[in-house]
Amino acid sequence: MAPRKRPETQKTPEVVVRPRSKRNRTPRELEPEAKKLCVKGPGSSRRFDSGCLWAGLSSLRVPPLCSSIVRALHQHKLGTAAWPSLQQGLQQSFLNSLASYRIFQKAAPFDRRATSLAWHPTHPSTLAVGSKGGDILLWNFGIKDKPTFIKGIGAGGSITGLKFNPLNTNQFFTSSMEGTTRLQDFKGNTLRVFASSDTCNVWFCSLDVSVKSRLVVTGDNVGHVILLNMDGRELWNLRMHKKKVTHVALNPCCDWLLATASVDQTVKIWDLRQVRGKSSFLHSLPHRHPVNAAHFSPDGAQLLTTDQKSEIRVYSACRWDCPPSLIPHPHRHFQHLTPIKASWHPRYNLIVVGRYPDPNFKSCSPHELRTIDVFDGSSGKIMYQLYDPESSGIMSLNEFNPMGDTLASVMGYHILVWSPEDAGTQK
Repeated sequence: MAPRKRPETQKTPEVVVRPRSKRNRTPRELEPEAKKLCVKGPGSSRRFDSGCLWAGLSSLRVPPLCSSIVRALHQHKLGTAAWPSLQQGLQQSFLNSLASYRIFQKAAPFDRRATSLAWHPTHPSTLAVGSKGGDILLWNFGIKDKPTFIKGIGAGGSITGLKFNPLNTNQFFTSSMEGTTRLQDFKGNTLRVFASSDTCNVWFCSLDVSVKSRLVVTGDNVGHVILLNMDGRELWNLRMHKKKVTHVALNPCCDWLLATASVDQTVKIWDLRQVRGKSSFLHSLPHRHPVNAAHFSPDGAQLLTTDQKSEIRVYSACRWDCPPSLIPHPHRHFQHLTPIKASWHPRYNLIVVGRYPDPNFKSCSPHELRTIDVFDGSSGKIMYQLYDPESSGIMSLNEFNPMGDTLASVMGYHILVWSPEDAGTQK
């Protein structure tokens, strides 16, 4: 297909980027308010109890951060601690550091809500965000220059998927309601159209890319999944689900293993080497509700799914037929809200997801806050909750950068960047 030129790139004057306000209150200053607004404390299970924010923060007072790391490294060197113990010590130290995380950068560049988010794979302070109007923001918050703003088509142009090109990180892939999955550069030029629908009734909802096999996979709103190579040649186009394919994900270690999620209430696992038709899946994982996302863990050993109601699941990749770990969590679907999707921390076995309090949820407490929840991927226990009283909306998308030390969140029209307080002031 002939490449099409996108609207001219421009530096947007509307982008509001400002450092963290000095008026942000510390946990101690939040004590009176938090005693009234009851939320979950770290380390306790959502199934059994709920504590208040201040009580949770107080419980994080542990020995200095480095001491546990040094101890774990020393024990590992002496042979008295296995690598999992060392990893667990590092993870605990990271959890302790979350008490110092604050919002230090904000941007509100769009006239419609943000719908997708991707970190640059090699620049830990650069991210791309897409909007419901098809706009794309390329933002390096580590420098004072204005972000690059690529104007979309407006209504009907929603960016549903966003991935940097692993072979050339000055390019990125997008899937959109405009009816295309394409490769673009930072100037907004379309370099290659990988998939295009001939009707406005069909659009693309998700995409993923494999650098090892040089494959692009994308799913549409009527259940089709298309596999292509990096040259744009279509390998197959099959209807794998009865309804919209909300998410596609290639296993980072075995990129022939594909997971597809759908509003038909299933997640299916496929071997790309053996796909012959809609019935050739390896496993079908039924859910009680439509599914927003299915993410493989960084080591490829687990699969994280998020439904459209109140359940997060963790499957073991070597035992698909075994019951998954179930994590009750309120994140119900709402038409005018970007679907909430849980994600993995890139270095630790931790799950990050935004909370949408639901009065019908079993353990909902009065005045529950719209926090960002951090769960242990092994136990399913909630370990910490991030909250900023000046940005108290629903955080639909939350992802850590590849370094694992900076968190980007999408809240309606707003993009928020969280970092430890000391690091944030340096940036």
